[in-house]
Amino acid sequence: MATIVGIERASGFAVYPERQATHSPVSRVNWVSWLAAAIVAIVPALQSRPGYAAGDIPVIRNIVLVHGAFTDGSSWSEVITALQGKGYHVTAVQNPLTSLRDDVAATRRVLERQDGGTILVGHSWAGAVVTEAGNAEKVKAIVYLSALVPDSGESVVELLKKRNAPMEGLKPDQSGLVWLDDPDAYRHVMAADVAADKVRVLAAAQQPIAAGAFAEKIGHAAWLDKPTWYLLTEDDNALPIGVQRWLAGHIGAQIVSLKSSHMSLLSHPSEVADLIDRAAREAGR
Repeated sequence: MATIVGIERASGFAVYPERQATHSPVSRVNWVSWLAAAIVAIVPALQSRPGYAAGDIPVIRNIVLVHGAFTDGSSWSEVITALQGKGYHVTAVQNPLTSLRDDVAATRRVLERQDGGTILVGHSWAGAVVTEAGNAEKVKAIVYLSALVPDSGESVVELLKKRNAPMEGLKPDQSGLVWLDDPDAYRHVMAADVAADKVRVLAAAQQPIAAGAFAEKIGHAAWLDKPTWYLLTEDDNALPIGVQRWLAGHIGAQIVSLKSSHMSLLSHPSEVADLIDRAAREAGR
């Protein structure tokens, strides 16, 4: 909550009268009249600011963002800024990517810290994570961004095999980790519409994922019980658009389509934030 000084500066209205008020009845009446006028002037200024308009504050104000493989929570930076500008309380999970179980646990810890209803958002691999973690009572809706969405009792490997889209070119090292640290490969697979200099940073900072995570099964799929939205990324070289369309239809999601690479949260952050905002408003009705 802004202090009264912050409100004054935002509205451009000078709060303090030029002269010190005395304790006479007349000056007291004048001060009350002046305060009423000040309130009338300040309120419209507040209502014009993002997130403060009358009737415009979202009922569900908590957003939890879960990143996929080969990246970390900082990949949400521009989406976070956009959502905060809309009045939301936003938190990005830092997945260890060591197993599905570990990523779900990391997400649940963040969900436990939310005060009230929450929209849970998962990108790519995190689709599996939020499908499990989304069973938390605080989660009121789930938004999937070009995400893998297994069914109850199903793993990501089994899902892709059923859809005739096996994982190719992702070979684990001697420690069982899968890397995507070559900038050219990263840009081709994940971020074809992201600036080359930014892709080099992404490749340098990418987190490998444990290959075994893809074989872990979901317990109960939260999308069976929660409303869902799905963002299709049409120029995606990581998850075929045909698989995305099938998944979105299979889970009964509300669908939005975007001409984007797999990393829509970086190449189209405003559109991604708008979709999350829409999900929050509709789920809060």
